[in-house]
This record gives sequence, structure tokens and C-alpha cells, in this order.
Amino acid sequence: MYPPPQQPPPQKVDSITIPVGPRLGGKVVEAKGLSKAFGDRLLVDGLSFSIPPGAVVGIVGGNGAGKTTLFRMIMGQDTPDSGELELGDTVVPMYVDQSRDDLDASKTVYDAIADGSDEIDLNGRTVNARAYCGWYNFKGADQSKRVGDLSGGERNRLQLARVLRQSGNLLLLDEPTNDLDVTTLRCLEEAVSNFAGSTLVVSHDRWFLDRVATHILAFEGDSQVSWFEGGWADYEAYQRQKTGGQLQPHRVKFRRLATV
Repeated sequence: MYPPPQQPPPQKVDSITIPVGPRLGGKVVEAKGLSKAFGDRLLVDGLSFSIPPGAVVGIVGGNGAGKTTLFRMIMGQDTPDSGELELGDTVVPMYVDQSRDDLDASKTVYDAIADGSDEIDLNGRTVNARAYCGWYNFKGADQSKRVGDLSGGERNRLQLARVLRQSGNLLLLDEPTNDLDVTTLRCLEEAVSNFAGSTLVVSHDRWFLDRVATHILAFEGDSQVSWFEGGWADYEAYQRQKTGGQLQPHRVKFRRLATV
């Protein structure tokens, strides 16, 4: 009796490549006195910040604090109630959300990425579609896998490959480390660190943020959001010094809108 066939080992992801987009100008994203409510909850009150070119901004805070709402406002899918939120003239944003709702489970990986074309235009540079799939470590037989059969980490890489075809210069990542193994995490870390544009990362993965973030935008509760120049470890040390203790998780609280 023959032994059962062995399953092939998981393929090692040795690189993730983010295509180069247009060169950023001096202005990327600027908020001035930004306020936003959801129902009678005031999510953000009087927020001001300016994201510099090349920055990697870690966005932290509890669930429902307003982090995804900020991304939606940057993408023009929502508007502030007051204040200003402006993007520079040369900014081309790319939003990789965590839902993966737009992935067609019946398609192959190649079809989902190539979208009917043998070549992909990356800001004026033409790349063979199969070679582009390889940038995200979908090589050989992996390109023929059905999307519905992919693991969570593979779906994450697929979503990255699809969105980054846009060749933008402002990358918005919403919980990008979900379902990724350690090796792929390191590849994503390196790709974000080497990206020539600016990156905003919503993440609960403090290890990842500590390795990539140059700035922190912290949704701290009571409708207050703090802009901090420095990485996660710097922000944590600052908060410990300010509060006299270790940062502790807490339920996000909001101020209520005044009723007339």
C-alpha cells in the first residue's frame, strides 16, 4: 500500500514589491481643525496635522474610534463636518482595506490581478502581468489557484497586488498584517520602509508599527486625536512619562454632541 501523498510545504514569500508612483510634492495630507461625528458621537474634534513626504504614519486606537472614517475622508468617500482636509496636487492615494469584499472567489489569482490584460501599466512602465503576479510571490501554479481556495494571508497579498496596480504615492493600509506569517510580515515591513511615497497604517500590531512608523496618529478617546513625531516605542515612552505608568487598553469614549 502506497503512503498518502505529502502536501507541499507552504511557499516562502521572499519579497513584496510596491510599484513606484508619481513623485510627491511638498504637500501630502493636511488637516486643519478637522471635526467629524457619527450620529451623536463626536469621533474627532479639532484635529490638525501635516503628513510629510516619505512618512510612515502608524494610526492607533480602539475599535470604532474613527480610524477607518479618517481613511474614507482622505479617499473622498466621506466628508468632515467642519475644518479642512486637503491632499497635495500630486497625490495619488491607494486604499487597501481589510474587508476583501471585492475579491471574486471564482476567478484565478492571475485573472484577479491581470484583469483581462497581458500587461500592466505602472505609471508609464509596462510590466508583464505574470511577472507582476510574481512580485507578490504568486508564481507558477499559484497563479492558477482559485481565489476562493486561498488562505487569509494569500488573499491579503492578492488584495495588495490588485490595489497597488494603481501606482500611487500615498498608501493607506487598514490592518495589513492580519493573517500574515512572520516571513511575509518581514517582507511587508521592508516594502513599506522602502516605498518612495507616504504610508498611513491602521494596525493593532505594535511590533510591526515599531519597525516601520516614523509618526503616530493616536485616537486616544474623549474625541481627541494626537499627532506624534516618532515611532511607536517613542510614543509609548512619552505616554508612560506623561501618565506615570504602562499604557493600558481601554474602551474608547466619545463626547456627545450638544443638542439644541
